[in-house]
This record gives sequence, structure tokens and C-alpha cells, in this order.
Amino acid sequence: MKNYILLGLLRSFAFLPLSVSRALGAAVGRLIYALQLTPVRIARVNLQLCYPQRSAAAIEQMCKQRMIQLGQAFLETPRVWSSSTAWLESKILSVEGLDLLQEALADKSGTLLIVPHQGNWEVIGLWLAPQTKMTSLYEPPKIAPLGRWIKASREQSGATLVPTDVRGVAALIKALKRGETTAILPDQQPAPQSGIVVPFMSNQARTMTLATNLIDRSGSRALLATALREPGGWRLHFLPASDELYSGDPVTAVTALNDDVARIVALAPEQYQWEYKRFRAQPDGRNIYAKDA
Repeated sequence: MKNYILLGLLRSFAFLPLSVSRALGAAVGRLIYALQLTPVRIARVNLQLCYPQRSAAAIEQMCKQRMIQLGQAFLETPRVWSSSTAWLESKILSVEGLDLLQEALADKSGTLLIVPHQGNWEVIGLWLAPQTKMTSLYEPPKIAPLGRWIKASREQSGATLVPTDVRGVAALIKALKRGETTAILPDQQPAPQSGIVVPFMSNQARTMTLATNLIDRSGSRALLATALREPGGWRLHFLPASDELYSGDPVTAVTALNDDVARIVALAPEQYQWEYKRFRAQPDGRNIYAKDA
């Protein structure tokens, strides 16, 4: 019953104008911060780890701003899923690095977009899919009707979705070798056999090897991407990946991947997903997110 209530709420948010959903989302975010809910505690730990030079007051301000952005993302995304390509196009305020994107899409070696959990990552795929043949991994959420909604939205934009397993990865490699485009969200903690521990913003983090393996096995080029929230819509950014990402050495390449994610984070730190337990797999076994840590 709770799942269907949540789905009903999300579907109702889809009818709200973007400005209204963001205003309500900001109020939700302020409430999350005022109640000091779990996302606040996790975000505070991550911000303290990644910005040790900042004062406690500055960390708290960043934490509060992050909760506001989190609330806005939650309420605006149903509108993104439900709207037409024309509507989304009208909300793209500018595209920084458009020449880099066009050059990458014209390259017959294929394009791997590296899209961290920042701003509204759904916007990148939905905006780009009508412009290029795109194949992406998709793992349905536990709420089946929500999964069908998300899947229909992405496929309607023109994307091809493949499962998050060996067959799906093989499909990505084939698509890249055909000169097509795919996108990877690189900053979720993978299973132990699918990642290595390297620094992220000076902290040890188990990091996926999928993105660098795709580059090695397909010969494709990588491009960093993010859709940052701005009044009235989103500002898209495309940045070149580091040369070290193509090194072929796993540690060097994956370290470069994390450094590239940090470059994207620096564009708008308050819009990054700090409430995710990015550092929960520590080499010494510590639980840095324990309440008494």
C-alpha cells in the first residue's frame, strides 16, 4: 500500500509546473534538514570528509543547501519523466561544451558519457536520446509500476535499455563499437569483484571498473556530462575526460575517473548526491557512517 501511495504522489507531481514542483521541493528539503533525517547525517559526514578545510558553519550551510536540492530533484523528476521532448528542450537554458559533444557524437568510435549523480541526471539521457542512437543499462526499482513508468519514459525518448548483467554489458560494448552512445553513472559503490579501492576527493572509495573497461574493450572516447539545476530549467555541461582515463592501467584509469567526477562536483557541490554512502567500504573495515563514529 505504501508503494502505491508513493507512486500516486509521484504521478501527481508530474502535472505541476516546474517552478511549483521546485518550490515545493525546496520546502521538503528544508523540512528534511530541520528534522535532521538520515540524509542530513550522511551528507554531513561526506562533506566533512571531502571538504576538511571548511568550517563547521560552512559544512552545515552546504548540507542544508544539499537537502533543498534533494527535495527539488525528487519533485521535479516526475515532470521530466512525463513530458515531451519539446518541453524538455525548452527547459535547456544552455549547453556548455556543445562543440565537444558534437565532435564526440561524430566520432565513429562511439561515445561513453560519464554522468555523476549530480543535478538531474535523467535530463542528460532524455535530452540526448533523440539526437543519437543510445543504449543504456537499466535496473528496475523495487516498485514495479514505477519501473514501468521510468522505462517507458526513457524508451519513448529513443533510448535502448539493457539489463545490468553480463548480457547488458556485452550489449553496451557492441553499441559503442557500432559508433553509438551510452551513459554510465560512475559513482555508486560496486560489488567487490566489480571495483577497486582508489581515492575520491582524498578518501578511499571502492569504485567501479565498468566505465574504464568499456573504454578499453570498445576503443570509444569518454565525455563528462551533467545537467545542473538553474531557475527555469537546466544548464548542461560537457567536459573532456582526463587523458589518464585511457591509460589501460586499472588503478591509474579508475583514479582518473574519480578525479573527473570531482571536477564535475566542483561545478555545483550542493547539487551532488552527498546523502549516498559513498565511502562505506573502507579497507580497514571501519563504518564511518555509524551514528557513534
